[in-house]
This record gives sequence, structure tokens and C-alpha cells, in this order.
Amino acid sequence: MKQINEDIRQNKFRQVYLLYGEERYLRRQYREKLRKALCEGCDTMNIHSFEGKDISVGEIIDLAETLPFFGDRRVIFITGSGLFKSGGEKMAEYLASPSETTFFIFLENEVDKRSKLYKTVQTKGYASEFTVQDENTLKRWIAGILAREGKRITENTVQLILSRTGTDMENIQMELEKLICYCMDRDMVTSEDVEAVCTTRITNHIFDMISAISSGRQKQALDLYYELLALKEPPMRILFLIARQCNMLLQTKELKKKGYDNRTIGSKIGVAPFIAGKYLSQAAHFKTSQLRNAVVKCVEAEESVKTGKMNDIMSVEILILSVLQSGKE
Repeated sequence: MKQINEDIRQNKFRQVYLLYGEERYLRRQYREKLRKALCEGCDTMNIHSFEGKDISVGEIIDLAETLPFFGDRRVIFITGSGLFKSGGEKMAEYLASPSETTFFIFLENEVDKRSKLYKTVQTKGYASEFTVQDENTLKRWIAGILAREGKRITENTVQLILSRTGTDMENIQMELEKLICYCMDRDMVTSEDVEAVCTTRITNHIFDMISAISSGRQKQALDLYYELLALKEPPMRILFLIARQCNMLLQTKELKKKGYDNRTIGSKIGVAPFIAGKYLSQAAHFKTSQLRNAVVKCVEAEESVKTGKMNDIMSVEILILSVLQSGKE
């Protein structure tokens, strides 16, 4: 990220940039930064956007070889192409020696760093990974956004926001906009405001549901399940998220046994270190055998629904009641 800022500051650009990683908000922010810097004064005929896995690499290369229309550069944005995982060889060959007047900005969720295209970008341009931000960074960012709007907030209230929103910065931003409007006439954002305005993500409902089950609070677990149904969440999606949560807890538990710290565990399972810490706390309530059994039972429940042996709503109810039991090792 620092390198992109420096390129913009010096007005010296590489011909290809790759912006990738889980954090969509930051990817889009830096795409816009590059757009403003590279496309300033450009005719719209020199700015092009391609999206999806069905794009034609040949068409893009033909366009890249076309001189800009009464301008200094042609800028091509390519989003979600999947070329950095497979099928990017032709693009890699072209980018090894592209037209000097054409600039590329790729945006991808995932990349294969072993691919020829990724290695070409590293050699000829710049690849920047946008990962999930750590807790302290998110807290400072939230406080900064609110401060610019003349709002103050305590650390405990910021923590409450994160517990509701998760670590996705795009989601956090939307919730902060709601909070700012809700607290229009006040300069202090309180926990009551967060409780009143911020939407709890479905993954947080699942986390709370598993916590309730691990503590033997089956009624609360069922109440949370019924709340999700009332919110029109499909039972099979809830089942998938329960299975995913149990699998994450199982991975977390096994990685901890191997001696990994929270940061390393978070990196391996794809979450922020402070989220990994929450998983570790929750996993402590289960035996490894229970979590393995829970994952198997989730698969069996899905199979029962697909084969018509049981309806979807009842299959999740039975899973909650009979499979995930409390108990510590």
C-alpha cells in the first residue's frame, strides 16, 4: 500500500498493479486512488473495465495495443477474472512486454502466487495484498471516522461495534454511517446507540448459538435459530454456517495443540488474530471428538434434507438438540 501511495505522490506509475486479498474495502479504496491518479485528464474512450471469468484475454490485448485516443495513456481495469489462478498464461506473456501507453489494474479475491501471471506482475509491476486488519487498526480507523464527524466513542463501545459487525471494513463503514445519522445531535456514541442501530451479522448469531450450546443453554440456542428463521435466513444456509463454525473451532483447537500463537492460527484459518482468540475461547468448551462428530453430523443432516428423509427446519433443530453437547476436556 505504501508503494502505491509513493507512486501516486511521485506521479511515476508501473504499467500493471494487482490488488488482491480478503479486504474488499481497501482494495476498492486503492483502485479509486489509482483511477484518479492514472485517469486524470483521460478521455473516457481511454478507460476500460472488464469483470468476471468470461472476459476475452485476446480482446483485452488487442485493446491494449491500440494507441490512446488523443491522450497519453490507456487504462484497463480487470476485476474478478480468476486469471491469477488459472488461464493467465496468455496475459502473462503479453505483460512481459506491454504497450508503453497502456496501464493495467487487476482486482482479485484470491491469487496463486506460483502462477506465471502473478510472477510476471511482481517483475513488471506491483502486487499488493489487502488482508483482514487487526483489532487495533480497526479501532483506530473507527475512532478516526467518527472524529471527522465530530463524534467521540469509548474503547468498550468500539469493541461492541466490532463484535456486531465483524472485521469487514465495508460492513463496518455502513454501520458507522447509520450510527452517525442516529447520533446526529450528540457528540458521544454510546453502547445503547450501537445496540439500537447496528445489525448483528448472521455469523455472529451462529457464534452465539454455538456458545449457548457449549454451555448447555439449548433454549437460547434454539431461540437464536428461530430469530434467524424470522430474518428469512434459509435453514440450509444456517446449517452450512454451523458446520463451518464447528470446522473452524476444530482447526483452531488442533493448531493450538501444535503450539501456534493467535496470529499464526488466524493466518492459517483466514481470520484476524483477535477473532482467532475468540475461537480459541469457544473451542475450549468442546472436546476434539465432539467437534469432529459435530462436523460429521452436519454433513449427515444435509444429506437427510437432500434425500427427502427430513425437512430442512427440523434437521437443524435436531442437530442443535442432539449433537452439540457441552463438556470440557
